[in-house]
Amino acid sequence: MSPVGAALVRRKLARIAASLDALGPLARLTLPEYRARLYERKAAERFLQEGIEAALDVNAHLIAELGAEVPDDYYGGFVKLGSLGVLPRELALSLAPSAGLRNRLVHEYESLDDAKVLASIGTLRAQYPSYVQAIESYLSKAGA
Repeated sequence: MSPVGAALVRRKLARIAASLDALGPLARLTLPEYRARLYERKAAERFLQEGIEAALDVNAHLIAELGAEVPDDYYGGFVKLGSLGVLPRELALSLAPSAGLRNRLVHEYESLDDAKVLASIGTLRAQYPSYVQAIESYLSKAGA
């Protein structure tokens, strides 16, 4: 991987880490608190979206760098990185549904289920550090 490509990926990984950090205080909200606090709710949705989209960008970039065909959907990007050995397969499969959350945040924002969005904060904060670590490990092994 070129130094420019590796730098791009690392900037995206930093975006993911920043989003996860920003979600920390929001993860402590109860569902009634979350529903009552418009600004925190919108911030949570935006930080979730930004973190997931950064991962989707990384997925597409790495798949293309490896000369593989980029899947037609975001879910498939995680699965493809698992099949290419960039991510552990189990991790890839556990992260793939976050692509659907991104789509709901972007396209179905009027019908979001607050309980599911709030639960997703904890899920992403638990899973995405492993994603960042796996991608960083891949970059290091690739000499980037």
